[in-house]
Amino acid sequence: MNHEPSTMNSKNTLLIGIGNNGRRDDGLGWAFADAIEKSGLFQGEVHLCYQLQVEDAEKISHADQVIFVDAYQGHLSEGFEWVSCRPSPNFTFTTHAFTPTSILFLCQELYHKLPPAYVFMIQGQEWGLGKGLSEHAGENLEKALTHFKEKLLAVNI
Repeated sequence: MNHEPSTMNSKNTLLIGIGNNGRRDDGLGWAFADAIEKSGLFQGEVHLCYQLQVEDAEKISHADQVIFVDAYQGHLSEGFEWVSCRPSPNFTFTTHAFTPTSILFLCQELYHKLPPAYVFMIQGQEWGLGKGLSEHAGENLEKALTHFKEKLLAVNI
């Protein structure tokens, strides 16, 4: 089932790259966001973070649409996958790590806004300390970038 946004290239689309480039494939979200920003094809705002914070609820309350990009531990048939993101009040026992669903919940509760949101997952393989993506993650990143850029170009035609 296709859960990607019908349009993803408006000036008020917020793309949030989540990850840690010091933990190998956990840096996929950042690598993707950096590459999209450098391509010049994306008209929206790009934001990088190690993890989502309470303050991100306020940030997304100003967006017309939000795309969270993060590494995924597990198998994705194409190496990447879109998932619709809906608000959820489920929080962990600590506020150290918020999920996109919990940030959307806070946005809705605190700011009475709920922009359409999606998670773009990119499959990784190596999660230990170290710089650079694994070969497998690099291949998946390229596939995800190609797909995303094709969508951006289709909108610009």
